[in-house]
Amino acid sequence: MKDITFKAYAITNEIDLNKIAIHCGIPKKFTWEEPLILQGGALEKILQRKVDESQQVLVFSFGSVVFVNDEAKEGFLPFVRYLRTIEPNIDEGDADRYTDDYRLRVDAGGVTELTDEYVVVNEIEPFHQELIATVLAKSAALEKIEEQLGKIHDKLENMIDRLDKSNLRLGKKELARTTAAIMRHEYNTISYIMILDKPDITWASSSAGEFYDRMMEFFEMNDRYAIIKSKTEVLYRIMDGFSTISHSTRGLFVEWVIVLLIVSELAITVLQLVGWID
Repeated sequence: MKDITFKAYAITNEIDLNKIAIHCGIPKKFTWEEPLILQGGALEKILQRKVDESQQVLVFSFGSVVFVNDEAKEGFLPFVRYLRTIEPNIDEGDADRYTDDYRLRVDAGGVTELTDEYVVVNEIEPFHQELIATVLAKSAALEKIEEQLGKIHDKLENMIDRLDKSNLRLGKKELARTTAAIMRHEYNTISYIMILDKPDITWASSSAGEFYDRMMEFFEMNDRYAIIKSKTEVLYRIMDGFSTISHSTRGLFVEWVIVLLIVSELAITVLQLVGWID
């Protein structure tokens, strides 16, 4: 049997699955916990062309899209252009920056085997494609967030360099923007990607649960998530330090202004007493 191929793209931060479902005539309301699986007529309506019956596109609410059996990548750009009609902030030129590839192979005489490029199973179960796509989608999205986290680190490093040069002026807007970036990064990781949440099918089938856990472990998803959480906590501590320094600097400035006003008032009073001014 021919390998089943998977190609995941982390395209944006959020995709409204229900808008796509309405456009494709799918009578179902989707939640964040499940992907929208497009195939057959629904996929043809979006791509405006015939597709092979084995082809699928799984769309995840946290902004990832997984193409199944589209090795020529013919559906990628048309699909991204369609998504832009729903999520206008998508950058078409940057849509394929964060990706992950994988294959599903069948070997009736073998055992389940995981490698960097493929997984081998004795027999394809209904849950295999969805669970592989889910792990790949999360992995690509994590890659995107890991890079964003690096940019936040670079920005904080520049702020620390300024402090080293005795430049203690940190504006409220700058601190607020940086804090918001950290919070957005944490929100995207926990709420959108839902690393710690398992697909519903894993609760109904022990085989599905075991397969999903092995995939998650092989892709080091929990470890990557733990590292991101740890780095985020460090960022918050650094921002607390910046806020304390900023408040102290403003407080010291106000104190000096008050001292100068008092000194000025005393000087004026003395000068009036000695008759130098009226």
